[in-house]
Formats: sequence, structure tokens, C-alpha cells
Amino acid sequence: MARQATVERTTNETDIRLSLTLEGEGKVNVNTGIGFADHMLTLCAFWGGFDLDLTCKGDLEIDSHHTLEDIGLCLGQALSEALGDKKGIVRVASAKVPMDEALAEVVVDISGRPYIVYNDELLPAVIAGDEKDVWREFLKSFAFKAGMNLHVKYEYGLNGHHLLEAAFKAMGIALGQAVRIGRKGVSSTKGSLD
Repeated sequence: MARQATVERTTNETDIRLSLTLEGEGKVNVNTGIGFADHMLTLCAFWGGFDLDLTCKGDLEIDSHHTLEDIGLCLGQALSEALGDKKGIVRVASAKVPMDEALAEVVVDISGRPYIVYNDELLPAVIAGDEKDVWREFLKSFAFKAGMNLHVKYEYGLNGHHLLEAAFKAMGIALGQAVRIGRKGVSSTKGSLD
């Protein structure tokens, strides 16, 4: 039985419809109004082996902050709902991915305890027309709503697009491994996950 979730969120800033299937085929249809965000989210879902259908109409006349923050919240909620009680998931995984001159590593623990470690010093101040801060806000919202530890490390690189692309591919691979059913019972010595 496929683990999936559908999330809808409407505020004065964004209108989002999102459907996520963990046992997917990497079929992705993303339309956020931000081409670069569509590219990053498509990479993450494809490399995770997820099916993702996402549309967002946001207040892009202001900037992309609300759009990316709210998409992060919805994607995190969908991941959490699709996982249900988390029984049998591998839970912890990591991936390192190169993209030309850039290398990024992502480590996740779907423990129920949200935390993010994210150092973006290597990123240029502006990527694809947006300040780099929007990506930290997206990842923070995603991690906290999903209830996971998310560590993103940009090891080296010169091009902001390449750095983020490496990170989103790595995040997809790590999440795909972490959500996989590979154990009996709960992946915790204490016998439960938060």
C-alpha cells in the first residue's frame, strides 16, 4: 500500500495544493511560479523516487519568501502524514552529491524531533534572482514540519546553482533511503519515535 498524503493550504500570502507519494516513480509536476524552485523541488522528488504534484500561487509581487516558506511547511506536513506511525522506516540516511565543481552532503534523521544545521557561507548572496536566505527558510520550514533532523553541508563549490542542485539531489537521495521500510518495528532503542 502506497504511503501518500495530500495537503492544501490557503492564506493571504499563498494558495498551495500538494500531493506526495513515497512509493512513487519519480513522477514530478511542480509549478510554484519560481522556475528555479521548480527545478530544485523536481530534483529532490525525482532522486528520492517520490511522486510529487505541487502547485502554488504566491505573493511573488513581494518576493519569493512566503512562497518557499509555505511550500516547505506543506511538504514537511505531507512527508509526516505519509509516514504515519513511522514503523519500519530506516529513519537515518545521508548522501553526498557532486555537481560539477560543487559538493554537498545531506544527513537526515526522521526522529520526530525537528532540528536544522545549515551553513550557507559558500552560497552567493543572490541565486537565480533571489536572496540565498529563502533557501534556509524553505529547509527550516520543511524540517520542522516533517519532524526531522536535517543537516545540509556545502563542502565546496563556486557556483550557487551547482551548490543548491547538489544539496537538493542529496536531500532527495537521503530522504528516499530514510523513508524506506527496512526494519521490523520502530527504529529506536527506546521503542518509540516522537
